[in-house]
Amino acid sequence: MSALRTVEDQVDRVLAVVTVLEAETRPATDAAGRTLASPAVAAHDIPLFDNSAMDGFAVRAADVAAASDDHPVVLRVVADLPAGSSADPALASGEAARIMTGSPTPGDADAIVPFEDTAGGLADSLGEVRVLRAPAKPGAFVRRRGGDLRAGDVVVAAGERLGAFGVAAAVAAGVTEVTVTRRPRVAVVSTGSELRAPGDAPERGRIPDSNGPLLTQLVTDADAEVVLVARVPDEPDAVRAVTAEAVARGADAIVFTGGVSAGAYEPVRGAFDGDGEVEFVGVAMQPGKPQAFGRLDSGALVFGLPGNPVSVAVSFEVFVRPALLAMQGRTEIGRPLLRLTAETAWTTPLGRRQYLPAVVDLIAGTVRPATAGGSGSHLAGGLARARAFAIVPAEVAAVAVGDVIDVMLVG
Repeated sequence: MSALRTVEDQVDRVLAVVTVLEAETRPATDAAGRTLASPAVAAHDIPLFDNSAMDGFAVRAADVAAASDDHPVVLRVVADLPAGSSADPALASGEAARIMTGSPTPGDADAIVPFEDTAGGLADSLGEVRVLRAPAKPGAFVRRRGGDLRAGDVVVAAGERLGAFGVAAAVAAGVTEVTVTRRPRVAVVSTGSELRAPGDAPERGRIPDSNGPLLTQLVTDADAEVVLVARVPDEPDAVRAVTAEAVARGADAIVFTGGVSAGAYEPVRGAFDGDGEVEFVGVAMQPGKPQAFGRLDSGALVFGLPGNPVSVAVSFEVFVRPALLAMQGRTEIGRPLLRLTAETAWTTPLGRRQYLPAVVDLIAGTVRPATAGGSGSHLAGGLARARAFAIVPAEVAAVAVGDVIDVMLVG
């Protein structure tokens, strides 16, 4: 194999051929998890009207400026305003309206006195109220119209994922429809004659296919749609057949696991090597050194990942997930990175960047390997404990206790 390609070079090659998928219009309430192709713009102000931030009394601030426990100010209560009321009662000097949180404040009022600052509270105050403490200033406890957003403001920008908070903000701002990119359609294919279906009885020489469920969930977590999950033996013809099926289902990407290295039975390499559509390379990373990538005539991207589960998880995070997010037009396609201190020592493969499944303690600011076995790509059990990957540069031969490490959060 020729000299290893850098991780950055391989990522750049992948992203260079990614195109953003077409957009569609959907109700804002049915677009969670989608990426905005156009900004969601507020149709009206938030809040829609001046309203009370407290249960209490809408007053003229000047009327109660001198109120105190020793010299309470008595006001006549002339209106009762529950939440949902549209009334706007006139308030003359010396008058107040009982008001609940969220109710529109009367136009003549310029402050709210919370019921805690009155004698007797809310229950017995429909005739008059004795104010014991004055509002700090005019406008106290009044939520002003447009104090959060104004009509025409961008609620959620193009290129951002519309999450639960974004949906709520859009609906609050009167946004009924949003323009979003289509979800990428992805086929997940595990290769290996040794693989058995999850749940099948174990036997010598056969192992459960954990890569299929792993990738299915990772693809879903990347806001893409899984259109095919398949498992094929170590036969190039089986790879060609499942590729045709994936293309027929409209796959935008096909992710193979296994069959891309230099062994005697490498079905992905056997199916694609030499036709120019898919390139097989070695990348200076551990795990995940053997990689394949290309684009079919249909436009579908082909990713060939190593077969060991940790290699699959790492390769997906480094190459596949950024591509799926880029297809959606996502502004941010990288996972968040932190700088944490190594809690324990471990060895690293000199000359290759290490992505080590790791356990992090965000309070202590530390990171340690998720398994006692270190960085073996076959150690699938340790993935259950991993919430991050510790990223160690290729030129580092070992990590010592106290070293500061880049950490990619993934869970």
